[in-house]
Amino acid sequence: MRNFPGFSGPGFSGPGHSVEAGPVPAAVGIETLTIRQAQLPDVAAMLSLINGHASRSVMLPRTELEICESLRDFLVAVQDGELLGCGALHFYTQHMAELRSLAVAREHTRSGLGHKLATELLEQARKYGVDVVFLFTYVPGFFEKLDFQAVDRDALPLKAWKDCQRCPMFNACDETAMAYMVTPGADVYMSAAPPDEPAAEGPLSLPILATPRILDRIQDKD
Repeated sequence: MRNFPGFSGPGFSGPGHSVEAGPVPAAVGIETLTIRQAQLPDVAAMLSLINGHASRSVMLPRTELEICESLRDFLVAVQDGELLGCGALHFYTQHMAELRSLAVAREHTRSGLGHKLATELLEQARKYGVDVVFLFTYVPGFFEKLDFQAVDRDALPLKAWKDCQRCPMFNACDETAMAYMVTPGADVYMSAAPPDEPAAEGPLSLPILATPRILDRIQDKD
């Protein structure tokens, strides 16, 4: 999974991990919240946030090298000097980008912060002229509220699967692929073949699909 915008409702259970249900936290104070481009001093906090979720098998882990290499893709949410969330927009073709590594600190789940970060990333997509933003998730209900729709994985760029090579669920992929059409009629790009490129890293193996695992069947407020 590449996005976990903070769902931790009652009944949540990841493979081998359970999460205690707690009270819904107060909404993040918008007046003191800043969403900005990530900077190198943010890397340590971003790693802690993303890999904290990864340790519970709800996100893919990231290394320091990966974060630094893609730092320009990331937005971070900061309040009173504390990093509360992050998310990235990663380009794959002239028309398509992936919303990835969307994560919110557990103490700020269901506070609206994940929704705000995702909205800012979609606005970036518009500014860059992206036609389609896609993602992989266990919480499709959250993204449906942002007008994402479930899509056929085969319509996505092959390069998007490179992260799957190291996913523990590679042989039984249970994520939902979703897409947001930024421009009218953008669904035409979902069936377009990606440009031919040499296989610099050898043949790409695709994951074996399984029944989707959905963690947000219980409706929570964003």
